[in-house]
Parts: sequence; structure tokens; C-alpha cells
Amino acid sequence: MLPMVHAENGDMVALGQEMIYAQGIHGPEGHALSRPDILEIEATGRAVRISEVVGTPLYVVHVQSKGAAEEIAAGNARGARVIGEPILPGLALDESVLWNRNWTKAAAFVMSPPIRKQAVDGLALRHALASGLLHLVGTDHAVFNSSQKAAGRDDFRKIPNGVNGIEERMHVTWELMVNSGLMTPSDFVRVTSTAASKIFNMHPRKGVVAVGSDADVILLDPTIRHTLSAATHHSRVDMNVFEGMNITGKVVTTISRGRIVWNDGKLNVQPYTGRYIPLPPCPPLDWNQHVQHCSNSLFHGIAQRDMHRAESQNAPVWRN
Repeated sequence: MLPMVHAENGDMVALGQEMIYAQGIHGPEGHALSRPDILEIEATGRAVRISEVVGTPLYVVHVQSKGAAEEIAAGNARGARVIGEPILPGLALDESVLWNRNWTKAAAFVMSPPIRKQAVDGLALRHALASGLLHLVGTDHAVFNSSQKAAGRDDFRKIPNGVNGIEERMHVTWELMVNSGLMTPSDFVRVTSTAASKIFNMHPRKGVVAVGSDADVILLDPTIRHTLSAATHHSRVDMNVFEGMNITGKVVTTISRGRIVWNDGKLNVQPYTGRYIPLPPCPPLDWNQHVQHCSNSLFHGIAQRDMHRAESQNAPVWRN
């Protein structure tokens, strides 16, 4: 299997929450203050090193800081097999909104790990994604409306964690990465579609336009300008953390297994047409071909590598 980790030092987060709350900081800013980036960096590095000892690839979800991305890059440089997943809030947003005097607006941005500094972490994450040091774009989509977020009005520790992102993922990624010149349209396809299909072992059924593959296609018009807003999105949540973001490029048509399900602003989804897609174990090492067996997978060679290291260091193999 492919282990996935949310990398934060839980014990230190719990201690930080107690300390910050005891200082009289009860608002959403306490969330960021109690979970500094060093706790994400430490946990990411620890998880990467444990994966090296155990002898397994690793998937690090919602990478939010420059330092965590550097730990993933360093691990891969040592020969670890680590997949790093940045998400839209980390790529596009800034932590300063957590200090907004409008409590409801600030609470809307509470998620974990917290959103970091855009000029430092966001920029670094975008460049790491563009250069291949990070591998695909996720969202960590978990929405709560303003009344649900209000459960933590007097205690930031009780604010439900999560922001929107599923509907915005393609648009925001296109704006940040392609319109900025950091990525080509082909790179965009890779980090939003193809990489995920390979990592989760669905390729070439998904993630490629080819004979025999599912005809799952979006058509994006790169000339259409639009603005993201809670007033126009399709989620029933009453907030949008990307409110007011101007985008050039819009998905106009979505095709699922050869059927048009979205076109010209109209939804046409038939009930009971969804299908369960099994994810076989052992995702492929050679992402240019589809494999079903561990002998040719992302796991291939780990045992041999460990034996070679043990022999060269005259030490036993740790893992069974």
C-alpha cells in the first residue's frame, strides 16, 4: 500500500494550543500561532526518514510550507520515494487573513496545516510544483458554513478545520501556474490529472486520452475571464476562500466516460451512472506504463537497496 501522512507534530501542536489560549489569544489567529511551520517541517522530515527505514514509498498530503517541500526534495535526493502534494490554499492564499477583524471571514480560512506566508511559502511551493519537486495539486476540500465555523467563536481550537477547493482547483491552478508562465498547458494536465491517475494506480484507464481509456475530458477556454465567488459557486457553503479572485481561463465542458455532463453552464448528470474504481496496490515506478504487480512497481528495488546498504555498512536489515 501507499501510506499517506498529514505531517504535523501532534504533541507540540497540542502544547502550542494550550500555551496560545492561555495567553488570551482565542481568535482564528491562534490557530496559525499554535501550529508554526517548524512543526510541519519536523514531522515531514520524520515521516520521510521513517519511510526510508521501513522501506516503503510515502505520500505527504497538503504540503503547506517551503521547509516541508525541502524535506521531501531532500528525501528523494537521498533515494527515498516521496510524493509531495501541495494544495490550492497553500499555493494561492496568505496567512494574514487569519488576523482579519471580521471573525467569520478569518475563521473561514482555518485549516491544517495552516495557510502560510504567500511571499515565502506560496512562492516556494509554486516553484517546487513547476520544477517537479512536488508532484500534483490537491485541495483538502472540507467545507463548513459560517454557522458551523462559529462553534469555535470563543476558542480557536474548536473551529472546524477545512476550506473549499474542488470546484476551484482547475481554475486557480491554471491562473497561478500557466497564466504566470511557470507551467505549460501540458504540465498543467500532468499535475491536475495524469500524475494522480498514476500515483493511485488508475493509469491508463484514467489520466490519458487514448483508445481503451475512459473518455474523461474537460475543455478549458483560456480566454474567458471570470471571478470566483460564493455567490456563483455550486457548493451550498456560504463562504469561498478564493472570493474575488480573477481568473482568465474557464472550464466550459466536462465529459465523463464519453457523456457530456457539463456544458455552457448547464449540468446534465444522470443518476446511478457513477462507477467504483478500484485502486490496485503497488503503484507503478515507471509512470510511462501501467503495471499491476509489485515486481515492477513504485516498491520495486527497495528490498535490494536495503540489502545493499546493509552489506556495505555491515549492519542488519531493519525491516522484515
